[in-house]
Amino acid sequence: MTIAPPPLAPPLGLLAELTHRCPLACPYCSNPLDLERRSAELDTATWLRVFDEAAALGVLQLHLSGGEPASRPDLVALVGGAAKAGLYTNLITSGIGLDRARLDGLAAAGLDHVQLSVQHVREDEADRIAGYRGAHAKKRAFARELAAAGLPLTINAVIHRANIDAVEALVAEAVTLGARRIEVAHAQYYGWGLKNRAALMPTAAQAAAARASVERLREELRGAIVIDYVAADHFGRFPKPCMSGWGRRSLNVNPAGRVLPCHAAETIPGLSFWNVQDRSLKEIWEQSPAFNAFRGTDWMREPCASCARKDIDFGGCRCQALALTGDAANTDPVCVYSPARARVAAAVEEAQGGAADLAYRRYQPAPAA
Repeated sequence: MTIAPPPLAPPLGLLAELTHRCPLACPYCSNPLDLERRSAELDTATWLRVFDEAAALGVLQLHLSGGEPASRPDLVALVGGAAKAGLYTNLITSGIGLDRARLDGLAAAGLDHVQLSVQHVREDEADRIAGYRGAHAKKRAFARELAAAGLPLTINAVIHRANIDAVEALVAEAVTLGARRIEVAHAQYYGWGLKNRAALMPTAAQAAAARASVERLREELRGAIVIDYVAADHFGRFPKPCMSGWGRRSLNVNPAGRVLPCHAAETIPGLSFWNVQDRSLKEIWEQSPAFNAFRGTDWMREPCASCARKDIDFGGCRCQALALTGDAANTDPVCVYSPARARVAAAVEEAQGGAADLAYRRYQPAPAA
């Protein structure tokens, strides 16, 4: 007798990448090197339909991201449509391009939460990392306006070699800015982050010190601020359960409407990504070949296939397996059981070989007609 597989659970979160346009040029950005042009972006009506379909599918949380979402003149309308659909809305922003009037409009439209990126506590270093002079001062001013508008704030601090020694100061900055939460997250090596890995990766000692600082500050600041921590993959024993498992909890819609199981999935050759302009979100979630490629555990090879951790970390990150081994179906080499574990050590050693110039996130020249 054939046993039917359990029904597919609905996704909990949708990352809506409204645009790749952004005033910042952060060299750790996980967006692809080939950024989508404005002309390819979904229009307002299509995004609103996607939000309605997401709510009907069971999505609870909508993360409005980019690029910089404020680059979209229809941002207030998009937030209003998402709120009307019953979605919890989280705006992920650089804070640049949002004045008090626009913030008030977003709050009135139903925006629930704002996540603000901060690159450093020193203005000169923050602006250098962001590739934008005056960025840090604008962010601090934005945080003050946010508090006046009554919107809750999370600080997002991506840490890497250029700012990892400022973790304690970054947490203190978040408290000063009135944030309820800070996410201290090591840079992930996809997109521009992968291109800049040699310049971004900290030492093992720096990563250990950052973790120790976070653990101590969690106790010292309990009740004042929540501190989330995303560990540095390359210095751990086991990989992170990327996206809580491929095609299990969330989905991304990129600016052009392609639906991805994870932010960097388009780096994997051979996958076909369906588009919301052609199919419903429900059909894509349930039937897309890209989502089913690594969903569950049947696709796994050894050592994952017989590992007791396969339902904990789901084999790790498919994009990292590709980047370090050349095959997305391999065990994430961060895992101590991976036969390719030595490649992680080699990547770390290569990154520690000396200083490297940063390649800032910028649009490539348009192809010749």
